[in-house]
Amino acid sequence: MESEMARSQREKVVSARPGAPPAGDEPAKSPSGRSLRGLDGLNFLMADVRDGLGPFLSVYLKGTQHWGSGDIGLVMAASGIVAALCQIPAGLLVDAVRAKRLLIAISGLLVAAGCLLIAFFPKLPTVLAAQITLGAASAIIPPCLAALSLGIVGHRLLPARISRNEGFNHAGNFTAAILAGALGQYVGVIWLFYLICGFAVASAVVVLFIKSREIDHDLARGSENPGGDAPHRPIAFPELWKIRDLKVFILSVVLFHFGNAAMLPLAGQVIAKVHPGMDVIALSACVIAAQLVMVVVAAVVGRAMRKGIGRKKIFLVALAVLPVRGILFSMTSSPYAVVAIQLLDGVAAGIFGVIAVVIASDLMRGTGRFNLAQGLMALAVGVGAALSNVTGGYVVEKFGFTAGFLTLSAIGGVALIFFAMFMPETTPREDHIAAPGSRSEDLIPTSP
Repeated sequence: MESEMARSQREKVVSARPGAPPAGDEPAKSPSGRSLRGLDGLNFLMADVRDGLGPFLSVYLKGTQHWGSGDIGLVMAASGIVAALCQIPAGLLVDAVRAKRLLIAISGLLVAAGCLLIAFFPKLPTVLAAQITLGAASAIIPPCLAALSLGIVGHRLLPARISRNEGFNHAGNFTAAILAGALGQYVGVIWLFYLICGFAVASAVVVLFIKSREIDHDLARGSENPGGDAPHRPIAFPELWKIRDLKVFILSVVLFHFGNAAMLPLAGQVIAKVHPGMDVIALSACVIAAQLVMVVVAAVVGRAMRKGIGRKKIFLVALAVLPVRGILFSMTSSPYAVVAIQLLDGVAAGIFGVIAVVIASDLMRGTGRFNLAQGLMALAVGVGAALSNVTGGYVVEKFGFTAGFLTLSAIGGVALIFFAMFMPETTPREDHIAAPGSRSEDLIPTSP
């Protein structure tokens, strides 16, 4: 009953918009193989660029520069906080402009420049300034990639496209992790920074493969009737916030990342402290193992949605993993055990990467505010990650690593209960029956 009432409320808000089309009124999309391969390549290369150094920054500062956990948590949080502040403006910018390919290229190059600044000047003020730059630049990339995907393939094919995007994203992370581990172990940690620069430059070239004329910019912002004669008008902000499901979903995303984000950086610090010299290679193994799992999980999630399994059930699996992972991390300092436990992150993060974008698309369908919702979701990710890194870092300083992991585990349990109780299913009725051509492998046509 709650799900039907929530769905009715959302449809009422959307249908109240002047000129709103009937649900499901969307022409078939037939993007070229070149544009779709461009999306594949962009997701592969941007996997390493959009996150900067990620957990490797924590290991670099702890193992090489001998920073304290509190300062590490502070600079890790700085990027997330700035990114959080930039998310809504970034979503509005992606909605408004047509130069989405240029935005992605510039943002990636700024991330690369910030990473080089950290490498050459690893002092607290400099690293803070660089992290602020990275946070601002990286805010634009996820909503821009999602907008390009929706604008090219349309609503009906979006779940399969996002599943494919995440597969290439995790494959890119896997490749980058192998290179990072080899470079860090045999050449030097400084080469991790050069690696990101190489990926950034390559992504700026690959984005040119996407044909600009195949991007429907009304559709890319969540219009239900792209290409129509009447101009598309998005719903007003006050109307957007009447969608209860959106508020529940955003808070769920905050809680997910609050419980999840700091676990791997803290595990890396444990290894750097207990097994010095093994930190970079062990963390690389963690990332490699998790990314391999994520590639498989992304494909499985796509197939599950095509078979009619609801978005809520799939997301609950990801949330259930968090408490288990935190408890297991609290029980060991063995590098091999840490790598094994990190496989669970492959399940949770693999599910989140696909299902969160699809849920946002479901909630915003017909509102014209899809990219704003992407900004809100990224804001929630940034807030959750910042809270996780700051809380985890200072709990570890005061009470030790075991207390830090158990605190994050408890937060993950709260996220699971909250989502299960308050979030309804968002799968559109027409999507319960798999549409012809909706398989991810069908998104690569034979035409050039």
